[in-house]
Amino acid sequence: MRYSCLHTHSTFCDGQDAIETLCSRAYEKGLLSLGFSSHAPVYRKTGFRTDWHIPEDRFEAYLDAVRLARLRWEGKLQVFLGLEIDYIPGCMGPGDKEYQDLGLDYRIGSVHYVIPPQGAPFTVDDSPEVFARGIREGFSHDPEALMEAYWDAVEGMIRTGGFDILGHADLIKKNNPQGRWFSLESPGYQRRIQGIAETLGASSIVVEVNTGGINRYRIPDTYPSLAMLRRLQAKHVPVIITADAHRAEDLDGHYEEARETLLQAGYTHMVLFQGSSQGRPCWREEALE
Repeated sequence: MRYSCLHTHSTFCDGQDAIETLCSRAYEKGLLSLGFSSHAPVYRKTGFRTDWHIPEDRFEAYLDAVRLARLRWEGKLQVFLGLEIDYIPGCMGPGDKEYQDLGLDYRIGSVHYVIPPQGAPFTVDDSPEVFARGIREGFSHDPEALMEAYWDAVEGMIRTGGFDILGHADLIKKNNPQGRWFSLESPGYQRRIQGIAETLGASSIVVEVNTGGINRYRIPDTYPSLAMLRRLQAKHVPVIITADAHRAEDLDGHYEEARETLLQAGYTHMVLFQGSSQGRPCWREEALE
């Protein structure tokens, strides 16, 4: 099989390697294509100060660097310009007009932040300590309320649209080892992932099968889980394997495990990105066996 990686972070945000290093390693690994998807700036829209989004004053440099890499690697490696854009209710989302006007090849829509009824917004994939504090202070010790807020945001982002790939759909499970805070088998959780599958089935959005949590030794399986992928497959939602790579070494990390998971879920094909035409992404199917 030929693989690609459309979810890639460089030193422009929270990745460890430069764009040229990532291109070289992708070529050595035999990847068909490499897409860069740095975290979109958030400070101007939200006032949040982070060390993992592109700083506002480096954003144009990021766009230029990827465009130059595309020229340098022409004929050897397809290089695509993308962006991972946070959906933060009331603040920003991938459907915002400014992201549509950048000439991007594709957009990944992701939910990291939740806005609690009280206290400060926080990210569900931060440290276990931050996650626990968010439940305690922001959701009055009610992890089910946090879970519902997360899925509300994912649902809202899908319905709003403006992006091509859904990033790490069930990121909420990252800090929930062995069901510490809520059960993934509970009727409430199952109802939410079924609803997400149905909403995605009525859209043209591709879901990434993200191996980043495995690559960074945080979870033992992909985003989304096998159980969620089975629901997506039943709704004929297209999928693509990505690494959410923050290091060049991880560009194809655990891809075979992701492929096996898709086969177990009932998928026979995934999609590969072919570029965009008239502002619309072009995909082709790739057999998993």
